[in-house]
Amino acid sequence: MNRRNFLKRGLIVSGAVWLSGKRAVRAASQKSKVIIAQNSKVLAQQQVRGDVLLSLLDNAMQSYFDCDHPVRAWQKVARTGEVIGLKINCLSGAGSTHHELVEAIVERLQQAGIKPYNIIIWDRLNKDLEDCKFKINYRGKGVKCFGNDAVGFYPELQVFGQAGSLVSRIVTDLCDGIINVALLRDHSIAGISVALKNMFGAIHNPNKYHLNAGNPFIADVNAFPMIRSKIRLHIVDALEGQYHGGPAFMPQWRWPFAGIMLSQDPVATDAVAWQIIEQKRKEKGLPPLKQENREPRYIFTAGDAEHRLGHFDKNKIETVHI
Repeated sequence: MNRRNFLKRGLIVSGAVWLSGKRAVRAASQKSKVIIAQNSKVLAQQQVRGDVLLSLLDNAMQSYFDCDHPVRAWQKVARTGEVIGLKINCLSGAGSTHHELVEAIVERLQQAGIKPYNIIIWDRLNKDLEDCKFKINYRGKGVKCFGNDAVGFYPELQVFGQAGSLVSRIVTDLCDGIINVALLRDHSIAGISVALKNMFGAIHNPNKYHLNAGNPFIADVNAFPMIRSKIRLHIVDALEGQYHGGPAFMPQWRWPFAGIMLSQDPVATDAVAWQIIEQKRKEKGLPPLKQENREPRYIFTAGDAEHRLGHFDKNKIETVHI
């Protein structure tokens, strides 16, 4: 990897300061907003309608950032000249991140001033991406796409709480900002795997952190400064949800949610997603996650005074349905 094509050290530093300032304001004085945008027409005969999905994304962005135009909303997330990474999830085969959502985000980022070669679609491994029909583009023109294995990990161990990991160079060296594109799904060990757990794909040793339903490890990993300082936005691909048997693709436990979720607060996002999954489990006659000893308590840990990653208290979350 020719880092000169990506690294803009001054922008990285200024971006981190810009972001930390915004977070500080939100944490001190504001409720966390979570947008849930749904439209049953986005799914037609098991296919995603790209035009409807783009409209959902636009409405969610404009509502969240209180803008009258989607491009102006995206300009609050990414600035001209920056390198922006899209952390998708390709572990579930047919249940992985939808191409149509990635394409919609990439389209709006470019309209907001981000050059195609400054957009990186990424996940753990090149093979994971290829298995989900994403085309690896490491050096060619246009939007980049590759896994952590293409560039390796930053050599200095990151430590927070009980977690110690190496973080992907995609996060530490290549990207000024990250858009976390997660999934709405159950996880057979951690309870759910949505915004917070998706960042396990940024470290070299996620297999070590599934004890005790991922608590406190999932919160600890997200508290690594190299990760928390880079994430600009969380978008949950909720076109289809999975309420049991995750993260593996289990079509018998999936349902058409027909929407997306969007927030800058990963804790609030996960708290809302957890309740959506619990409600669907109840409708289907399944017990609460707590009865299966996999209540996602890492969400509470992520919002505690030590981690300060966001709000889990429903009184501090504004859920907006559009």
